[in-house]
Amino acid sequence: MGIEAKDFSLDLDLLAYSGIVFSPEQRAALQTSLVILKEQYKFKTIHLWGKILGITEDYYIIQGRQKDELKDRQFLYSLDCINWNMLTPPGDEAKELTPQCQGRFTGDPSHDFDVTKYTVSNEDTEEENIEEYKSQLREEERLAATLWKIEQDAIIIPRGSYVLQPNGNVERNRTFEGLTVTESGKLSNYFHFREPITLQQKSLIHRATLDKSLHFLDTIDEDVPKGWSVQYERGSGLVQIRSLKWPGMAFFHIPETNRYGSLYCGVGEENKDLPFML
Repeated sequence: MGIEAKDFSLDLDLLAYSGIVFSPEQRAALQTSLVILKEQYKFKTIHLWGKILGITEDYYIIQGRQKDELKDRQFLYSLDCINWNMLTPPGDEAKELTPQCQGRFTGDPSHDFDVTKYTVSNEDTEEENIEEYKSQLREEERLAATLWKIEQDAIIIPRGSYVLQPNGNVERNRTFEGLTVTESGKLSNYFHFREPITLQQKSLIHRATLDKSLHFLDTIDEDVPKGWSVQYERGSGLVQIRSLKWPGMAFFHIPETNRYGSLYCGVGEENKDLPFML
């Protein structure tokens, strides 16, 4: 999701409730970059997506979107908030190797990680043989695969904030006026902002009862395991939702307004202990 240039300073202030803070210099450089990159790449919308913390340098992440905001997304990264590189979408091998990658991001895009991959084969024999493969994964590829996985698991939007147009495009709902205070505290009123997975598995009868223009994504209350915490701040004037699966992902919504957004600020590692913590 991210936060857009037009509400940049206000939204960053709201995310400070989740402990996400940028220096005045970083804020100024990022805001300028958002304006320049949107024009340079002709994006329809552009968002500060977050920050991946590295050992020597951090990766600042911006996402640009075209007409269909669900499908047409492009990541850019920077080490200084000023010079930006386009990030190539991850290949299948990078997606497969990234969860096996040991150690934190270094801050050097050309760094190579040694990754050990295990496969089980029982060809020709009844016994299972575990085979070990050594591979290398460039940090830049690992970064792309990590951002893709976080998008799959932890980018969320309020119900009604986007609409599925008759032509198939997913676009911002200009008439969205926010969830009520009561609605905003329920996980069933938030969607994963990616291609639906569980919705496709529902019965045709169930899907026929839904408003297809608004309910075309998976709700986050059906996640297994349940991986979200909801908190009200400022009385009930601000809702914060944090991902327990990806520590560092924070979402906010001001009830009864169209203001919402999210930002990731973390080391880029999934909490694999989550099923045992709940």
